[in-house]
Amino acid sequence: MFELLTSKFEDLFYRIRNRGKLSPQDLDNALREIRLALLEADVNFKVVKEFLDSIRAKALGQNILESLTPGQQVVKIVNEEIIGLLGQSNSEINFSGRPPTVFLMAGLQGTGKTTATVKLANFIKNRYQRKVSVIAADIYRPAAVVQLSDMAKQHDIEVFFKPEADPVSIAAEGVDFLKKRGSDVIIIDTAGRLHIDREMMEEIKNIRKKVFPHQIYLVLDAMTGQEAVNIARKFNEDIEFDGIILTKLDSDARGGAALSVNHVTGKPVKFISTGEKIDEFEPFYADRIASRILGMGDVLTLIEKAEKVIDEKKARELEDKILKNQLNFVDFIDQIKSIRKMGSLDKILGMLPVKNKSKVFSGINIDDSQISRIEAIINSMTMQEKLKPYIINGSRKKRIAAGSGTSVNDVNKLLKQFSTAQQTLKQFSRSGKNFSLPFNFP
Repeated sequence: MFELLTSKFEDLFYRIRNRGKLSPQDLDNALREIRLALLEADVNFKVVKEFLDSIRAKALGQNILESLTPGQQVVKIVNEEIIGLLGQSNSEINFSGRPPTVFLMAGLQGTGKTTATVKLANFIKNRYQRKVSVIAADIYRPAAVVQLSDMAKQHDIEVFFKPEADPVSIAAEGVDFLKKRGSDVIIIDTAGRLHIDREMMEEIKNIRKKVFPHQIYLVLDAMTGQEAVNIARKFNEDIEFDGIILTKLDSDARGGAALSVNHVTGKPVKFISTGEKIDEFEPFYADRIASRILGMGDVLTLIEKAEKVIDEKKARELEDKILKNQLNFVDFIDQIKSIRKMGSLDKILGMLPVKNKSKVFSGINIDDSQISRIEAIINSMTMQEKLKPYIINGSRKKRIAAGSGTSVNDVNKLLKQFSTAQQTLKQFSRSGKNFSLPFNFP
């Protein structure tokens, strides 16, 4: 997520932070690099121009270049401006005083709208402890109703569908039926199209007139970049939606849609989908996303994820070990399950406030199959080797490799990665910033 922009900004900020003074020419060069990075990330060119003009005006107007820490001040301004681009809206759900609260989902076919419908339902169900139901009003796409029903039932979410009925009738009857069933929240999944057409817009308008939804969410595919922004603009002209759900953000290395859509449409991004799993769905916090983009990490989101899966007592024990640089493979095996629950390692590393992450974590790219291989390697170690990895010599490596069905090279790679992780965490313990991780990684 935002990999392209993050790498560009990390490199730029590393250079300007280490400059004692910045000249107007230095500022121009930095802005030129930012401009190229944003355009390469498929950010709307008008947005880029206004963004850079604002940075320049603030930097010169506040005499930043004359300050004692001009580089840090420029970074601060860029951070504030990116938050402004993303929008500082409240992503919390506002429920109706008289249940049920009705959400209407709109968007083109292929954006992940049906999946986003179930993810939103599951999010509200778990976060707010509400009874959530969904209505399958997409009668055009083959298997759309089956997909929605199967996903919803897996997570104990009731589904309403009426065969051989039109979408408007399905939505209206569904709201009445589910209201009587005691649903606190009802989410309507409408039909998508391959492109925006009059029939599609009229159908959504008619559903809106019939059921009076409290919120209309437009689901956009983040990977389509500027096309997503154009789609949002057109939808807003026709149906005036209330918020945006960005899907497939985990696969979007550029981030153009996320950085442009709020500024262009004036509509806030409310939620983002960050993976295929049902719980890889989260509120959109502009300040946290800006921090990720600029390579500053996202500790708050990391902590929230960790709190859901980490035992508090074990976390405190592990924190103490981190501070004393006493981590071992026993700790790792105990925590590796938690890592899997929190998401991919790439996502976790992306949330760490580590400078030059691309360099620090180069070569660390672990998927589920690799994690299973690592578990096999560690399980083939003796308890002494797990507690004191530094005693693992050549003969021990051969035995461990043979016992785990891997190679000595695999064992060496794990030991090297584990050592890198220990050194990184050791940096945190020396920084005195009172920051630690409730898990370890290889």
